[in-house]
Amino acid sequence: MKLETLMSIKERRSVRSYRKEQISSEELNAVLEAGTYAASGMGRQPAKMVVVQEPELIAKLSKMNADVMGADSDPFYGAPTIVIVFADTNAGTWLQDGSLVMGNLMLAAYAVGLGSCWINRAKETFETPEGKALLAKWGLDPEKYIGVGYCILGYPAPNGTRTPGPRKAGYVLHV
Repeated sequence: MKLETLMSIKERRSVRSYRKEQISSEELNAVLEAGTYAASGMGRQPAKMVVVQEPELIAKLSKMNADVMGADSDPFYGAPTIVIVFADTNAGTWLQDGSLVMGNLMLAAYAVGLGSCWINRAKETFETPEGKALLAKWGLDPEKYIGVGYCILGYPAPNGTRTPGPRKAGYVLHV
């Protein structure tokens, strides 16, 4: 049995406060490689990952994301690295495929000692004219690719991780 994998699944938590220090290239590459091994419908691999580490661009994306919420806070919690997962909508399983990439990224981050969190509103952010312009700038067809999620990465700050609550009763039904 691969108990280490099961323990990682149980122990990984979303991190909502990060140190400013940038993650290493080795850590980032390990996390990204894990994303490329996510399962996908019929093995089509329709997801794309865009890595953002430039502080000015992170700030711009943070504001765009916050605008979708109608908030003025930082939805990226100060993380120094953002991996945006997109998927090709021509694949009927684009949402599931992109979600599996997100899951692999977060588990791999935990495995290499990084904190991570899935941040929503990538779809809405990249449906805006400004978001579509960024997609085109990055070489992704804005009519074809849709945002699945932002995976924020970094070194957890003290008290940046919450203790998990108990699992809800009735989570699993045996029929």
